[in-house]
Amino acid sequence: MDLKCFEWVREPKHWSMTKDSLEIITEPNTDLWQRTYYHFQHDNGPCFQMKSKEQYFSFAVKATSIGERKLFDQCGIILYLDSENWLKASSEYDDSKQQLGSVVTNHGFSDWATRDIPADIDTIYYRLSRRKADYKIESSFDGINFEQMRITHLYRGDAMIKFGVYACSPSNSSFKARFSEFRLEGCLWKEHQDC
Repeated sequence: MDLKCFEWVREPKHWSMTKDSLEIITEPNTDLWQRTYYHFQHDNGPCFQMKSKEQYFSFAVKATSIGERKLFDQCGIILYLDSENWLKASSEYDDSKQQLGSVVTNHGFSDWATRDIPADIDTIYYRLSRRKADYKIESSFDGINFEQMRITHLYRGDAMIKFGVYACSPSNSSFKARFSEFRLEGCLWKEHQDC
């Protein structure tokens, strides 16, 4: 993939890019969440995205956390349309453990689905597949064997979209996130066949 096709939504102060990788140093108190349960609205996490009208595709990337992570530090994939309609998937550090999770925000309300993973895992592959306005999010620890995290519908996700990667630090912390092995290919999420 040509990373020059990507654009920033809220460009961070510190980042660097090579031909095939991106590094972001997160800024403290950056996050993405809308209303549900916590009632707060956080919409200042940086997103590095490309645009596409393609209705069927799969996008994958390798995300690596470098250095010490603190509470809620996260990096992964994102599809950010506007402040009230987006989805993301990432690992999120939580003291002695780590959670692999995804958030879908429709009409300004976020949900959150997680599972615990070992705290020492610092590299995770993510894959986002699109079938019109429906999306499948998967993750892998080896870049070969992917497991489903969720299937979702995204409001306003049926036309031009923007998708890519993000990293943020919701608490008073900072870490380095590296993204590499960007891949864009035909949709690997097969059409559902009725029994």
